[in-house]
Amino acid sequence: MKRYLLSLLFLLYILSTCNIASAQVRLPQPSPAAEIKQTIGLTDISIRYHAPGVKGRKIFGGLVPYGKLWRAGANEATLITFTDELFLNHERVPAGTYSFFILPESDSVWNVVLNRDTTLWGLEGYDELQDVAYVRVNPKKVPHHETMQFSFSDIGMNTGYLNLTWETSQISLRIETEIEKKALANIEEALKKAAPDDWYIWAQCADYMVARKELHQKALELINKSISIKETFFNNWVKAKLYALNKEYEMAADLTAKAIKLGKEEPESYQTYAQDIENAYNSWKKRKM
Repeated sequence: MKRYLLSLLFLLYILSTCNIASAQVRLPQPSPAAEIKQTIGLTDISIRYHAPGVKGRKIFGGLVPYGKLWRAGANEATLITFTDELFLNHERVPAGTYSFFILPESDSVWNVVLNRDTTLWGLEGYDELQDVAYVRVNPKKVPHHETMQFSFSDIGMNTGYLNLTWETSQISLRIETEIEKKALANIEEALKKAAPDDWYIWAQCADYMVARKELHQKALELINKSISIKETFFNNWVKAKLYALNKEYEMAADLTAKAIKLGKEEPESYQTYAQDIENAYNSWKKRKM
């Protein structure tokens, strides 16, 4: 019995010391974690990093020496994720998650390096054979920026810029995504799943194709399907735009007049489009004469 009690006490002691050793206290970090996300086109892009401060130090050409790879942050590797293949400064990069590095050569020439290994801490274990992209960039001078920061800017339909700013330097990477192939695949999938009475999904897909002349015949098929399910101001407006772009203004004006009439039956939805539809009608009815 005595031996049993001693064994039990010893076991409790071991467990208590293990708990103490494994206990973690969450405290502020000198380089706090940060994350930024942005959708460009149909592609989601995210960056996870730790943001160091200048703290009175010379950064580029000092703390970050020229000619040496830098992890673009602090602590574990900075990670960037693309949900789809895209172009980074015109260089094609496959979808995936990559470690993000900078190799500054001088004040005026840097390189951005993406590497497949996402388990790195700093440069420990880095293997250049795992690099998937090596993009040359030219930093520009900016006002002092104390905390290193990634940001996105100038977001367009399928383009934008990823910026890295720290101290008095900033680099910008042009991002370009391919939306057409994915958008058409999304359309095909959505139409397969459409409910029999869902007129809007057919009209929405046709509306996307209006600006793409090569898709006008397909758009006409989709909008006619929408109208056959239920005639609304919106699907008549989409069909009118298709005819107007083909310079068939008489048909466009007639369809727009019908859209205006139907719009009065659902004023809450119509008001968003009212001015565009009515302006178009006034323009197209003159051209049909």
